[in-house]
Amino acid sequence: MRTRPSRTRLEPGASVPVRTLVPVLGPPLTLPDPDRPVHVQFRRFAGCPVCNLHLRSVVRRHEEIERAGIREVVLFHSPAEELREHVAHLPFAVVADPGKLLYAEFGVEAHRRALLDPRGWPAIVRAVLSGAVELVRGRGRLPAAAQPGGRTGLPADFLVTPGGRIAAVKYGEHVYDQWSVDELLRHAAELPTATA
Repeated sequence: MRTRPSRTRLEPGASVPVRTLVPVLGPPLTLPDPDRPVHVQFRRFAGCPVCNLHLRSVVRRHEEIERAGIREVVLFHSPAEELREHVAHLPFAVVADPGKLLYAEFGVEAHRRALLDPRGWPAIVRAVLSGAVELVRGRGRLPAAAQPGGRTGLPADFLVTPGGRIAAVKYGEHVYDQWSVDELLRHAAELPTATA
């Protein structure tokens, strides 16, 4: 199943304007970060089981990501008040974008193929089972029944240099199609030292 490219998709080399982002917890941050590359992840909604599955892999290796000089910033299209209860344990910035303004600016799409593509089904099963275990242990929370931003978002990853250029990008074709931590570290290692 091929993804139909959006007219607004960004390519490596595209410029990212300077802006201040306000995480749901913690102090405001600047994108691009003037001192180090930023890995900007676009996820779906607060409590999304598949998003949580992926973010656990990032949390497990967060110290390694930090040692590589990369700052993690994760966006969700849920309101901040809903996100807080789901992301308080995460060691990186999480930003609410309920109006999907940054999603639109970065060309991040939603499509039913997010859930219907068979390549994403194993992750959906793992995520639901893992989420059920966390609920039974009293550590998890269910997502809200209604998701105003929808449930069919596609993931996307961007590596933004301190100079404000996109060094690498991935637009997911299904719900679990994003960079692994190893892929992120490879992209960061390829940055010229002047922009890293």
